[in-house]
Amino acid sequence: MEANAGMVAGSHKRNELVRIRHDSDSGPKPLKHLNGQICQICGDTVGLTATGDVFVACNECAFPVCRPCYEYERKDGNRSCPQCKTRYKRHKGSPRVEGDDEEDDVDDIENEFNYAQGNSKARRQWQGEDADLSSSSRHESQQPIPLLTNGQALSGEIPSGTPDNQSVRTTSGPLGPGEKHVHSLPYVDPRQPVPVRIVDPSKDLNSYGLGNVDWKERVEGWKLKQEKNMMQVTSRYTEGKGDIEGTGSNGEELQMADDARQPLSRVVPIPSSHLTPYRVVIILRLIILGFFLQYRTTHPVKDAYPLWLTSVICEIWFALSWLLDQFPKWYPINRETFLERLALRYDREGEPSQLAPIDVFVSTVDPLKEPPLVTANTVLSILAVDYPVDKVSCYVSDDGSAMLTFEALSETSEFARKWVPFCKKHNIEPRAPEFYFAQKIDYLKDKIQPSFVKERRAMKREYEEFKIRINALVAKAQKTPEEGWTMQDGTPWPGNNPRDHPGMIQVFLGHSGGLDTDGNELPRLVYVSREKRPGFQHHKKAGAMNALIRVSAVLTNGAYLLNVDCDHYFNNSKALKEAMCFMMDPALGKKTCYVQFPQRFDGIDLHDRYANRNIVFFDINLKGLDGVQGPVYVGTGCCFNRQALYGYDPVLTEADLEPNIIVKSCCGSRKKGRGGNKKYIDKKRQVKRTESTIPIFNMEDIEEGVEGYDDEKSLLMSQKSLEKRFGQSPVFIAATFMEQGGIPPSTNPATLLKEAIHVISCGYEDKTDWGKEIGWIYGSVTEDILTGFKMHARGWISIYCMPPRPAFKGSAPINLSDRLNQVLRWALGSIEILLSRHCPIWYGYNGRLKLLERLAYINTIVYPLTSIPLIAYCVLPAICLLTGKFIIPEVHDSST
Repeated sequence: MEANAGMVAGSHKRNELVRIRHDSDSGPKPLKHLNGQICQICGDTVGLTATGDVFVACNECAFPVCRPCYEYERKDGNRSCPQCKTRYKRHKGSPRVEGDDEEDDVDDIENEFNYAQGNSKARRQWQGEDADLSSSSRHESQQPIPLLTNGQALSGEIPSGTPDNQSVRTTSGPLGPGEKHVHSLPYVDPRQPVPVRIVDPSKDLNSYGLGNVDWKERVEGWKLKQEKNMMQVTSRYTEGKGDIEGTGSNGEELQMADDARQPLSRVVPIPSSHLTPYRVVIILRLIILGFFLQYRTTHPVKDAYPLWLTSVICEIWFALSWLLDQFPKWYPINRETFLERLALRYDREGEPSQLAPIDVFVSTVDPLKEPPLVTANTVLSILAVDYPVDKVSCYVSDDGSAMLTFEALSETSEFARKWVPFCKKHNIEPRAPEFYFAQKIDYLKDKIQPSFVKERRAMKREYEEFKIRINALVAKAQKTPEEGWTMQDGTPWPGNNPRDHPGMIQVFLGHSGGLDTDGNELPRLVYVSREKRPGFQHHKKAGAMNALIRVSAVLTNGAYLLNVDCDHYFNNSKALKEAMCFMMDPALGKKTCYVQFPQRFDGIDLHDRYANRNIVFFDINLKGLDGVQGPVYVGTGCCFNRQALYGYDPVLTEADLEPNIIVKSCCGSRKKGRGGNKKYIDKKRQVKRTESTIPIFNMEDIEEGVEGYDDEKSLLMSQKSLEKRFGQSPVFIAATFMEQGGIPPSTNPATLLKEAIHVISCGYEDKTDWGKEIGWIYGSVTEDILTGFKMHARGWISIYCMPPRPAFKGSAPINLSDRLNQVLRWALGSIEILLSRHCPIWYGYNGRLKLLERLAYINTIVYPLTSIPLIAYCVLPAICLLTGKFIIPEVHDSST
């Protein structure tokens, strides 16, 4: 075979792709020139130690194994050499594992129990990387992703400007998201002697080599962990005969694979030309403020001391309030998402979609204050969203148990059969019919199908008829009959008494039920009205949202939740995919509790006389918090990680794979075992967190009770503690352990519906952690601030997503009384948090809440108190005029 004849496949059933070139070529050098020191597990170079020697994992037989494979074998394997079966000794820089206690060769206290740091340090050292980990988990160091194409330009592309002639790049097997088996190999001197140890002849020589059955099984298991789609791409490339530099399909497929392995989002820093002047102005103001307060406090006015003291107190309060508002804005950032990369990785055309399932919550109470037509438009925009239909479920919470809402939702489900295929066929925006038909734009722009005009006119007529039917229902509901409402079969409506009624669930559309006019499936649409009885605390919106969490976990169990108010429709049909660019990102997803979208409104007057846009808050403050630990939760337009709502801690480091056992204390919640002695920590770190895709209980165990899981999983929580935390529902408890969502295919829908009724009963939350550590937190009318604060205190981060087209739009108050009531409710909620045990001034110091994030929350809850010094400071001038005294010392002329 000639040196540049093409591609060769590596041995041992691994698709190792190595470019073979002449020595004079500028491409990667062949591995056979590296004196045979190739790792027999992954195919990478063995590498050098810090002193420049070739790394030797086994001191008995010197079987060539690289440092990452050596660390993996010690941590997750049988901790012995695959050839001679001698137990690996711990090298300097390696974390200590079980069985290392009797070794006394190297004392390496710094790395004994730090697997995350040890592995990353060793990996950088042995791969020739010269990078440091950032101390902040907020800013990810975006390392360049190695390309399957070896960095070679395809036809029609601009060649990379980075020289690639000093390293060899190999790809060992198909790569999954977040995995790096492609390394930049340092140069190894071929003349350097290789240390060889004499094999002990007393040992069984038949067990030597890679032919061992046990070793083969473990290698095969390792390979099966790779991403399925990447395996298919690499396999097609290996079997093909095309050259990577050509224009054939192989090069295009590998280029697509390279794109799929890139990050799904990136941080776009604010230009320094904008940020530096802003910071300079803040510093100058701070200096001037310091001089001013120093003068005011050191020059009292003795003849008007009470007035002077009041003014100084007010001025100090204003200064502190200004500082609390300014410092969290110190690190503002922007973010950009890559929807095409999300599609390449999880939603390839012609293949089953791997996007995560999402449950969308819509909350409403009074249909007379929240018009059913507005709620219907929100629901229609959700059903028509650009996302796989079997991955979307819409839950409508009717906390007023109004038959009007039920009937309007039934009409909406029928109209959706026509509206949804029209939206997807012609790709229209927005997908709420009321706002689509009201647009003052050229609706023919970018439309190329000749039937569009005719179909649009027909659909507009259908929508107008739909509006007539909804308006007729509203008119009929204005006068309630004395005997109450009755359903079509003559039975009384169960929700005639909104304060005393049973739980109600109605599935209008389902994945195997309702089809649209084209015969395609529609997303699931579920009506939910939780049970209400006198004498029980129902906790308003927070209680309704927690009921939806449980119902959705039993029926569909989407891995992520998105909640919107009934008047906030999807203005961007790709909003769910925008959120998934963060939630499904291998680097960010495990530690992101929610993705918050800004609020945008329709119907605001030109001058925004009631300040509904909140430009400073949504366009400046939340961007600043995004650079710290993430924006606060604002109550709507937010996509949640279901695991964060369950009260679990985020996966920030390898140590966070421990069991999440919550221990309550006066300062909040913390994980048991953190900060304990060394033996306890070492013991706990041997227990792994539950696999994300495997439920603890199968359905047979669920029907009989929670009693079928093994001893290893019983270490996480006992049955009693699970029920005390989540409530007495084995189906729901099983769903909480399925991080990737979904329900077992063998489940009985009737059984699930019965269990769903049980979890929305008014006594279900008694003596549980609901509203305390789990779900939406109770104790304030502004439950959104409190819920987000609890997540951040556990160490979760949040993301602020501002797509070019606003994701959601809602209705804003259009008169002064509604606006004042809204502001008063926010202020009341802040004071409730200030006086509660969850006050950010003293709560959560044992957690991972960052200082600037804490200052932002403190500013959020103390701002209503600013009204007191503000009123006092405004009254002072009038008092000074009436008394003839002044709060500033008089200036005397020294010359007279």
